[in-house]
Amino acid sequence: MTASHQYDLLLKNGHLIDPRNHIDGKMDMAIAGDRIAAVGPDLNPALAAQVVDVAGHYVTPGIIDIHVHVYHTREPEGLSIMADSHSFRSGVTTMVDTGTAGAKHFLHFKRTVIDRVKTRIFAYINIVDGGMLGDFEQDVSTMDPELAASIVLAYPEVCVGIKTAHYWTREPFDAEHPPWAAVERAVAAGDICRKPVMVDFWPRPERPYDELILKKMRPGDIHTHVFAQQFPVLDAQGKVSRFLYEARDRGVIFDVGHGAGSFWFRNAQPAMEQGFMPDSISTDLHVNNVHGVVVDMQTTMNKMLNLGMPLQEVIYRSTVTPAQEIGHPELGNLTVGAEADVAVFKLLTGEFGYVDCGRAKIYGDQKIECALTLRAGKIVFDPTGLSMPRWQEAPEAYWRLPW
Repeated sequence: MTASHQYDLLLKNGHLIDPRNHIDGKMDMAIAGDRIAAVGPDLNPALAAQVVDVAGHYVTPGIIDIHVHVYHTREPEGLSIMADSHSFRSGVTTMVDTGTAGAKHFLHFKRTVIDRVKTRIFAYINIVDGGMLGDFEQDVSTMDPELAASIVLAYPEVCVGIKTAHYWTREPFDAEHPPWAAVERAVAAGDICRKPVMVDFWPRPERPYDELILKKMRPGDIHTHVFAQQFPVLDAQGKVSRFLYEARDRGVIFDVGHGAGSFWFRNAQPAMEQGFMPDSISTDLHVNNVHGVVVDMQTTMNKMLNLGMPLQEVIYRSTVTPAQEIGHPELGNLTVGAEADVAVFKLLTGEFGYVDCGRAKIYGDQKIECALTLRAGKIVFDPTGLSMPRWQEAPEAYWRLPW
């Protein structure tokens, strides 16, 4: 930006969707440094060092995916993806790792991933001190509420809550393996650090689902995988179970958390048709679902879109609500002064197929496709050259190698 320019970048002629600020229409947006400098109609292009014409595109806040796995442990086998390789192509600028690391390994996670990648990474700390993917997840002695909470309290700028998952694979429940141990200890940790708990759960007769969301979870706690096969989302008459509404009324949050086995159209479509929408949209992205079923965040958003959720609601539940759920309401909006995390989407029409975890599909006629992503004011994804000149008009600097 030169002395004659107020803005580094001006996104012009786009359709802004900023649910936090009740904007849904044609609007320009200017960026100076890493901040949003102006939002309004017909901003003067002469004030910007670079102007990008985004006519025919939707401009939204950077997308927030609150259920991913991006911590690469020391173990040879893991479930985590490379954050930057999968975030920006969907317009995602913020990811939340959901309990891949427990208290034992959080500092390694922070040093090797969080502090190094371009994507903003937050973390839920697993109540199991060793994290995920091992028989140790069934060992109650590894679930220390004070230890887990101490990590959250020590790193409040990164840690957003506590996670419990996978405490059901060992038979049977008994005195050493009580049915509610993981949930109760996670909630105890959440009480200590005053943060929400995200719960991944498989019901059994000894621990029914309605008891989880009506008695065990607190207001602000998040039940992920809401449309998974194992939950009685619908009653015998095909209606949304009353206790889901009761749980929502008491403040329990319902998150998609798609995953490799946790999203089923047979639950999602009837529930959404009856008005029971998920509070937030997320992927549970990991190495076993990036090449099928989930693929990425925009594919999960497209499923919601083609199940009847309006585009504005899809953006709202991928920006504003996840930001609130993790205690970072400063994110997920295009307010002047906010960090310039921005996504630009093209809305395509045609016939598109979408699959669920039961190897079933729906057809839809809409598809959003990310065309441009900005993280802290910098362009980090532009696969079709939306921000670039034609080669005949490119200045010499465009031909120089970046190293």
